[in-house]
Amino acid sequence: MNTAFLVVILALVWAGITGSFSGLNLLFGGLIGAAAVYLLRDAMAGPRSPKRLGRILSLAVLFLYELVVSAVRVAAVVIRPDLSRAVRPAIVAVPIALKSDVEITLLANMITLTPGTLSVDLSDDRSVLYVHALYMADREGMIADITNGFEKKVREVFE
Repeated sequence: MNTAFLVVILALVWAGITGSFSGLNLLFGGLIGAAAVYLLRDAMAGPRSPKRLGRILSLAVLFLYELVVSAVRVAAVVIRPDLSRAVRPAIVAVPIALKSDVEITLLANMITLTPGTLSVDLSDDRSVLYVHALYMADREGMIADITNGFEKKVREVFE
């Protein structure tokens, strides 16, 4: 994509988000867009693999699916009259095989953004991610869901 065109698009997105299409606001959006393009120039210059884009799309679909399912589960817990039976919180140590900061951060953020779960801490040796769950019936099942779901997809994206 042409860099100037991308900066113009980012300026228009900025104006749309802020709700003001004044010249000064468009100029400011263009400056922010140009700074973003400059900072991300190496990432944008790399070859685009259709296989990698498919993996990214697969991760996004999995995240959206988990987001909807978790939101429904949390809503069902909240509307129950006996909240003490519906909530079974736990902190679970999830072993992870991811090594880079980007991979671990992406996994932790996806877990945190999913309703009912929260990434709490990472072990010093970076091999265990501690996750708080609002409701946990099966510890091994939760670990398997994270390992075979988000972690597997994140690993595939960064292969």
